[in-house]
Amino acid sequence: MALELKVPSMVCDGCVETVTKAIKTVESEAGVDINLETKMVKVDAKASPESIKQAITASGHTIE
Repeated sequence: MALELKVPSMVCDGCVETVTKAIKTVESEAGVDINLETKMVKVDAKASPESIKQAITASGHTIE
């Protein structure tokens, strides 16, 4: 299942790493593609969208 999220709180490569790690804690096999310029996160995972969103917000980031 592909999921696209806007994460406006990402401002640097460290943020990208934090968000990627958060998603990987939900599903280690998830495909994660992040564009820092547009602040878009594309996730290809079997996990529910809700669990992925929760992991990102738990890491301290906001989702629009």
